[in-house]
Amino acid sequence: MAETPLPSDITLHKKSKTLELVYGEQSYRLSAEYLRVYSPSAEVRGHGPGQEVLQTGKENVGIDQIEPVGHYAIKIYFDDGHDSGLFSWDYLYDMAINQNALWQDYLDRLNEAGYQRQAH
Repeated sequence: MAETPLPSDITLHKKSKTLELVYGEQSYRLSAEYLRVYSPSAEVRGHGPGQEVLQTGKENVGIDQIEPVGHYAIKIYFDDGHDSGLFSWDYLYDMAINQNALWQDYLDRLNEAGYQRQAH
């Protein structure tokens, strides 16, 4: 199994509510909403398969700050008070490279639940 690349740079863009991750020549911008609804916390992920909790009403969530956790993860402090998820390098890289598919899956699940996203 190939080792997950570590981001060479991480930039929090508060105004656009995005977290920019740079891996070599590749740059990914992950929205605060995307990071929030896919938080690896038990509150969002549950304690096992099928226990995920669909997050709604996170369209305007922002990120107050990020901080490193050891050499394996970052902790993201969202402005809605959520801060219990540790985003490992593996998890962040997976979210970055699979962003389009994961985001579409989230939108599909919102649609199935009858939730209408609010415009920014």
